[in-house]
Amino acid sequence: MRGKKYSKILRVSVLILWSAISGCAVFMPPPAEQPPEAMPAPSIEKPVSPAIQGDPRELASLQLTDQGRILLEQGKADEAITVLERALNLYPTNGRNYYYLSEAWLLKNDVLQAKEWNRLAEMYLSDDKEWHEKVLDQKARIRKLFR
Repeated sequence: MRGKKYSKILRVSVLILWSAISGCAVFMPPPAEQPPEAMPAPSIEKPVSPAIQGDPRELASLQLTDQGRILLEQGKADEAITVLERALNLYPTNGRNYYYLSEAWLLKNDVLQAKEWNRLAEMYLSDDKEWHEKVLDQKARIRKLFR
């Protein structure tokens, strides 16, 4: 008697489940095709900057460099170092990473590390007049601390 009761409950449950699932199906008609002349004209966009068109690793490195700079402004040297080292691994010729790594080590009062990163920043940013001046100013600050 007990087996019949469970069998009946099982059949009713399956029936309810099947009804619920099959009742939820929605049949949509296929979309009507638009004639080619009804399609919108392509928009004319400005050309993308060279950094964005270039290597995605370079773009990611630049974004990480900016994050590192912001962390330095917040006084979070250890976090900035982690982010800037990731940026270097992606694109090692980005001289700004070296500059900001030197700043991070200065913030941690590690003059030897700051000096080494500054040396690399000077090497990679020698062609950029504005950044090269920043690197030289940083180098002068390091010399004052090193004595």
